[in-house]
Amino acid sequence: MAARAYWQGQIRLALVSIPVEIYSATKSGAQISFHQIHEPSGKRIKYEKVAPGVGPVDVDEIVKGFEYEKGQYVLLEQDEIDAVKLESKKTLELTQFVDADEIDVLYYEKPYFVVPADDLAEEAFIVLREALRRSRKVGLGQLALRGREYVVSLKPCGRGMVLETLRYADEVNKAQGYFRDIPDTAPDPELLGLAETLIDKKVAKFDPKEFHDRYVDALKDLIERKKKAKGRKIIEDKSDDAPSRGSNVVDLMAALKKSLEKPEAKSSAAVKTRPVKAPAKKAAAPAKKAPARKRA
Repeated sequence: MAARAYWQGQIRLALVSIPVEIYSATKSGAQISFHQIHEPSGKRIKYEKVAPGVGPVDVDEIVKGFEYEKGQYVLLEQDEIDAVKLESKKTLELTQFVDADEIDVLYYEKPYFVVPADDLAEEAFIVLREALRRSRKVGLGQLALRGREYVVSLKPCGRGMVLETLRYADEVNKAQGYFRDIPDTAPDPELLGLAETLIDKKVAKFDPKEFHDRYVDALKDLIERKKKAKGRKIIEDKSDDAPSRGSNVVDLMAALKKSLEKPEAKSSAAVKTRPVKAPAKKAAAPAKKAPARKRA
């Protein structure tokens, strides 16, 4: 394998040890980065490390400090910090197994591919992978990576497995504080039926290649046009298609019906939809109109 392993060690389940290697499952996208330039000279701006009242300082005179009170610091040398870093034990011990849906999506942080380290490890690796798949469980443990200890999960992925680092409880905000003011009311049945029909119209298999970073693409295009324009300013008129946010009072029924009438662009892949039962209407009662909902 051409890529360099991020970590090498073993997965331990009771008395069974499986030599494995893990590789980063993600990579940085094609981001556009800018530098600050002194326009009259065209030179790039540089930054100096300075101390108030002292001026520029030598890099060798800089240490790390933790501010425990305003303006008061505990100074730490790099070797003192290095001394408390956790040594990688090169072992991931699976200490617990849970249902996959028990772990809130907010806790997942970064994925890694897990593969057997050699031919001798393949049999035990496949047994663990299939046991996790058949039991529909996720293995949990703790692993030291580059001086920090992580909670990690392990689950099957095709012929291999995926290890994901998880956030600790104190790193995740509680959702209740943000969702508290949303009313706990049942939606109008007719509106709900229309929304489900609209969702079904757009059902398709997930293909990440269908999505692009349009902002990065637009920046690349702007940079190319700017190069050809030899410095001339390029500003395009904004489209009037942007939705207005002047009023938050919306006729939801009319908006949903209009969305269903809108012709959809045909994609190369066939899109399957499931029929949605139209909600039963009462003969005597007039059609309900969604109550206007105002938000502060």
